[in-house]
Formats: sequence, C-alpha cells, structure tokens
Amino acid sequence: MEFPTIAEIKKIRKSLDITQEKLASESGISQSTIAKIEKGTISARYTTIVKLFETLDKMRFIEKKDFYASDVSSKNIVSIQNNMTVRDASELMKSTGYSQLPVLDGERPVGSISEKEIFELVRNGMTMDELSRKPINKIMGKSYPVVTENTPIGTVTAHMASSNAILVTKNGKIVGMITKADLLKLI
Repeated sequence: MEFPTIAEIKKIRKSLDITQEKLASESGISQSTIAKIEKGTISARYTTIVKLFETLDKMRFIEKKDFYASDVSSKNIVSIQNNMTVRDASELMKSTGYSQLPVLDGERPVGSISEKEIFELVRNGMTMDELSRKPINKIMGKSYPVVTENTPIGTVTAHMASSNAILVTKNGKIVGMITKADLLKLI
C-alpha cells in the first residue's frame, strides 16, 4: 500500500486555491509549521500530517473543488519501447513492481502490456521460451487513453471504466500516468 507523500500537502492545498494561513486556521496547525512541512525543513509528527490531510479533505468537500489529472498522476513513468521483447518487459515489471506498462514508439504511446496479457498468452498455449523472445509490438494491447493535465478527475474515472491506466500530457508531452490505485488514494 502506498501512502500519500508529504509533498502532496502543498499540491492539494494549491489545487484547492487555499493559502497556508487558511489551512492553518482550519487545521489548528501554525502557518509557520505548514510552511516548514511543505519546504521539507522539518520532520512533522504523524498526527500532524494526518490532521493536515483530513483538513484538506474536508475543505475540498466544502469548497466542492475537483481534483485534476495532474493532482493524482504518478510523475515517475515507467514505460517500454515497442521493439523490445516480452522478456525485457517482464524484467522491467519485476524490477519496478508494476504489473502494466505503456508501450511507446519513441515518445508516442502505441500500446500497453500487462502481466495479465502475458499470462493469457501462456494459458492459450504459447511456451515461455517462445513468448520471452517475442517483440512487444506483436502481442501488445491497445494504448491507454491520453488526457491533459487539466482534465477533471470525473472524466479520468470515466476513462477508467474501459482502461487500466490513463496517460497524462502537458503541452503534448507525456508527464504522468494514472492507475486505478492512484485514484483510490483520493478516498
């Protein structure tokens, strides 16, 4: 299970257009402490961090502000090129702990590959040796949908009904990826 990082306090606060002073007033935590937490100059107590996240969540509900794709996307995108082999993809998935990857041709998304798709091919009779040498572009699934960083979460979740992940772009360049696990962090 991955918990939100402390850096997300500032990101969420800014997305809600809330000042440090307002967050301090609502949470009972001093503005100077919030500033130090956001800058990373102090190590705050667990209870303080929880209080800030709870306050931001309440304020989001009161303000009725939505999150956007950039608020929840993972910035560390792990992808694989379409000319690599299934073995390469399998090794990358094992080393990173991801079960699915976007497949790129240069910087352009062209497909996806997942553990589920690989196991399905084995189940359908392909040998492990045969599969390991297969180029990804011969077995990859369809590409993940692409949204801009300013796409509301409601739209992102609608895309998630038919896809396991969403790619996020800024000025036409992929800058993030959202999985169902990322969306669950909002609950």
